[in-house]
Amino acid sequence: MIQPASAVPSAALESLAASFSGRLLTAPADTAPFLTDWIKRWSGCALAVAQPDTTEDVAAIVRWCAANRVPIVPQGGNTGMVGGGIPGEDGRSLVLSTQRLRRVRAVDPLNNTLTVEAGVTLLEVQQAAREAGRLFPLSLGAEGTCNIGGNLSTNAGGVQVLRYGNARELCLGLEVVTADGQVWNGLRGLRKDNTGYDLRDLFIGAEGTLGIITAATLKMYPQPAARMTAIATVDSPHAALRLLELAQQRLSSSLTAFELMNDFCIESVARHFPASRRPLATPSPWHVLLESSDPISEEHARDSFDRLMEEAMEKELISDAAVATSLAQSEAFWTIRHHLAEAQGREGDSIKHDVSVPISAIGDFVVQTNAALEHASPGIRMVVFGHLGDGNLHYNVTAPVGGSGPAFRAQQGLFNDIVYEAVTRANGSISAEHGIGQLKRDKLSRYKSEVELKLMARLKAAFDPDNLMNPGRLLP
Repeated sequence: MIQPASAVPSAALESLAASFSGRLLTAPADTAPFLTDWIKRWSGCALAVAQPDTTEDVAAIVRWCAANRVPIVPQGGNTGMVGGGIPGEDGRSLVLSTQRLRRVRAVDPLNNTLTVEAGVTLLEVQQAAREAGRLFPLSLGAEGTCNIGGNLSTNAGGVQVLRYGNARELCLGLEVVTADGQVWNGLRGLRKDNTGYDLRDLFIGAEGTLGIITAATLKMYPQPAARMTAIATVDSPHAALRLLELAQQRLSSSLTAFELMNDFCIESVARHFPASRRPLATPSPWHVLLESSDPISEEHARDSFDRLMEEAMEKELISDAAVATSLAQSEAFWTIRHHLAEAQGREGDSIKHDVSVPISAIGDFVVQTNAALEHASPGIRMVVFGHLGDGNLHYNVTAPVGGSGPAFRAQQGLFNDIVYEAVTRANGSISAEHGIGQLKRDKLSRYKSEVELKLMARLKAAFDPDNLMNPGRLLP
């Protein structure tokens, strides 16, 4: 049994504060920023918020929690979308924030690796690689705030998975504090290590339910010689898939990003961020944002990209296109993509789905599921965007104009059922890159097999027999 918060004496909290360097926050004004998620969907209570300075501090905190039967909620930059880093309302948990684990421990350009602590922001990881003349390719909208430990704990994806893979593929080794307060040092910069079970892969994507990631050894890549970015208009998701196929044939591994956005995405960004003007005057129901990273030269990159656009136009795969002619214009194109989540929030209530289906199934999935949702709730506005190149869609339903409120939000179960059943028929996943957290925890029993759930439960019991590591997240 987990001990209720009221049974943890103040002297025990004082002993916790004395056991590690860093900070222990207990005043409501100090703990408040850690108890509500950034989209203001989940709020909770906690005994305190611990901010350790070192891995040894994390281990000391975990040992104290084990001795006092106090659940731990690990938290990074608090940018998650599924409530995985927010404590429950009972006030029994300790929030363990990794934001003070801030060191870049090592950079090895010859091995193309860097080792960083969990609280280093994704943007800072990118900058450390850039200073070494290298590229760390994980990139997403919250990169200035999210922490690499959280990225790994949720196996974050982002916009360049098509070329470089998600967080799991970009990590070679981990340092982890286990549920009993031991430190596993697996910070090996090896591409090949065939010595048994891959513990690294178990902790990545586990959302802090098996242990706490405190540091990671990450892959770096050579900086590309040139980048090319374009926005093109297409008639349908099916046409976008044909354009993707052509781009992969012509650009091969140089194609690093291929993003799909419906017109409502472009319209809402232009409405709420006037500086982000429509990049193309031609009306179109769908837009594609694509980018290549060329290893040879700027001239070669532009040549290849221009030929691709010309061929796509000749084959009537696209109706219009704008190729960025400067870094500023490229950034302006990407700003549209990165503003989508905030623009959608300004449009009113929305029901969000982060799903993946086989790339070949995306066209039919979008057309058929849009129709089913619009039939179930006339007047809704579909916000469809995502990483077409890896099959991940952010497939969201926004309320009709003036229709936000309890009546719309009450349809969440209906919308979820329609979308998740369609995902299942397509042999897809109900969570592509955001994780399970609180949001989708109770859906797993419906959309994962009994065998999978039993295996996951056995892993949890083996790694965390007292169920103190982020309980009630990911698994029931």
